[in-house]
Amino acid sequence: MAWNEPGNGNKDKDPWGNKGNRNNQGGGPPDLEEMLKNLWKQVMGSGSGGNKKGNAGGTSIKSPISKAGLYILLFIIVAVYLLSGFYTVDEKERGVVLRFGAYHDTVGSGLHWLPKFIDRVEKVDISSIERTSVEGIMLTKDENIVIVRLGVQYRIDSPKDYLFNVTSPEGTITQAAESALRAVVGNAIMDDIITTGREVIKSDTLVLLEKIMESYNTGLIVTEVTLEEADAPSQVKAAFQDAIKAREDEERYINTAQSYENQVVPLAEGNAAKALEIAKAYEESAIAKALGDVAKFEKLLPEYHAAPEVTRQRLYIETMERVYSRVNKVIIDVEGGNNMMYLPLDQLIKNNRTSTENN
Repeated sequence: MAWNEPGNGNKDKDPWGNKGNRNNQGGGPPDLEEMLKNLWKQVMGSGSGGNKKGNAGGTSIKSPISKAGLYILLFIIVAVYLLSGFYTVDEKERGVVLRFGAYHDTVGSGLHWLPKFIDRVEKVDISSIERTSVEGIMLTKDENIVIVRLGVQYRIDSPKDYLFNVTSPEGTITQAAESALRAVVGNAIMDDIITTGREVIKSDTLVLLEKIMESYNTGLIVTEVTLEEADAPSQVKAAFQDAIKAREDEERYINTAQSYENQVVPLAEGNAAKALEIAKAYEESAIAKALGDVAKFEKLLPEYHAAPEVTRQRLYIETMERVYSRVNKVIIDVEGGNNMMYLPLDQLIKNNRTSTENN
């Protein structure tokens, strides 16, 4: 049998604790307002000491709240206060805790708790890369005017310094970047800025900007700078383009000459080394021949002293033999006559060789 069927002892009640003849005649769920009223009556109702007798007249004074209700109310207030103090910090953030408006602590990512109305937290994103740029017309060291635009990327490094040291950290880094760029450009010449010295300008500006930001304690750190534009004003741009083209031609000619030098110099050095080797060999040969002639003369000298005439005649005959061996024709003038004798030595030598081979 169902709980609310006729014959049941609970036939006059619904599952919400209401009797059938009360406001909720249909037996449905109770009204929310009615429930809250009942709860408030329980909190404010008279407890064990809810009614007290007054004066002798017997007038009854009702207590505004019971002791149990007071405990429940205090418990709810404390629970709400404690739960409201929990907060979370994202992985890419840092939490700066302020106690009565002054800096107290810096917390990392995760779940944290703070006493409400005493502490509050400022969440700072330290992972996002921000970007700003500076541009201006600047004067170079050689008194030329150049238009320069510099891009700066930065992020928050110290949340405490970022929140408390500088009123406008972003404006400060922009002004510091412009000051650093003007200082570097002012110490460079025009040709280096718009041609080969762009990387040097960028690196020097980054170093100087980092020093400035470190001295200001802004809590920002510069991650990268880029020299986006470095050019002459439009009024003189054509002249500078001609100068750049002339410089490029100069570099090309220098490279061509360097290449030719790299080809010619090794060849010349090789020829010089070869000539030195030949000269050295000739020197050694001439010295050896001279030493041989000296040794031969020293051997011949005692023979000449012993028999001068015979030695002289022998030397003459040996010399003529060497001379005649180098020529093919010999003409002899006969004394006392007009005839000239011709000796075909080449034929005689050839015939002599042929007869020798046949034998």
